[in-house]
Amino acid sequence: MKHYAGLDLSMETTHVCVVDADGRKVGAQCVDSTPEAIATALEQYGPIERAVIETGRMTPSVALSLREFGVAVVCIDARQAHQSLKAMRANKTDPHDAAGLAQLARTGFYKEVHVKSPAAHAVRSVITARGHLVEARVRLDNTIRGICATFGIRLGIGQGERFLGRMREAIAIPGLGEAVASLLGVRERLVEQIAQLDRQLKAVSIASPACQLLMSIPGVGVQTSAAFAAAVDDASRFKRSRTTGAYFGLVPRRHQSGELDWTGRITKQGDSTVRKLLYEAANSILTRTKTTFALKSWALKVAKRRGLRKARVALARRLAVIMHAMLRDGTLFEA
Repeated sequence: MKHYAGLDLSMETTHVCVVDADGRKVGAQCVDSTPEAIATALEQYGPIERAVIETGRMTPSVALSLREFGVAVVCIDARQAHQSLKAMRANKTDPHDAAGLAQLARTGFYKEVHVKSPAAHAVRSVITARGHLVEARVRLDNTIRGICATFGIRLGIGQGERFLGRMREAIAIPGLGEAVASLLGVRERLVEQIAQLDRQLKAVSIASPACQLLMSIPGVGVQTSAAFAAAVDDASRFKRSRTTGAYFGLVPRRHQSGELDWTGRITKQGDSTVRKLLYEAANSILTRTKTTFALKSWALKVAKRRGLRKARVALARRLAVIMHAMLRDGTLFEA
């Protein structure tokens, strides 16, 4: 008899429900949210044909570890699971969720989500940390500007030497110097940490053949190449390169029903960090890259016809398609 399991994972505990091929509940229990405890709970029911788990913060580590224990774990999108479970039960409880996931495992009514490798998550964590530090530095700069403006000191825009010079001058002003000196010390520490993460990303890009391939595209640098390679992780999981545009939310939203058919703005689904970096790379190609090549010429024609903003989005989408094809085929960019 085949058995199917549903795992409702939380930070402390996991509700496990096992059903047979006919959908009858075989067993249910609550265990600690560790791969060892979950695997032990499943062992008593014999070989599990398939176990379903939702996406979440702890899902990657638990799912990968369970696979090492020999459990056939399938990860599904939490939003899609929520819609399916909402139609299957009246009350929302963890045991009911586990039972619903077990039924999804049995019927196969789900869309599997790729669980990224630990190496991909490591790169993503560095990029995420860097982004938060940059945001903190920007907020700190604006705070210093506001404090100094109260004393009639205009620090100006940007963060260059002129900005830093005026900030140091403000330290000598009575009533202002103590506050600015403290904030400036924190800012210097933030800048050091950002530079350290930049060095880590550079080391990753140098050691990664995938990043070296992607950086052969003009306008694509260390962050964009590392973030894209980590987000894709396994190029073979995309059947067609053109689907990467939709994966990163760079395709227009469409609504069609009967005679009604309209196309809206881009969906903005998927990894927002990669989407932002692709947009910045597209802007760099359009406005900063001095060399002329076919991709840039095409984007400039789009900009002339539809405007620069739409040209950036269109170029970002095409960059995603090209970059995936490069990773899949292991080829350099051909201008």
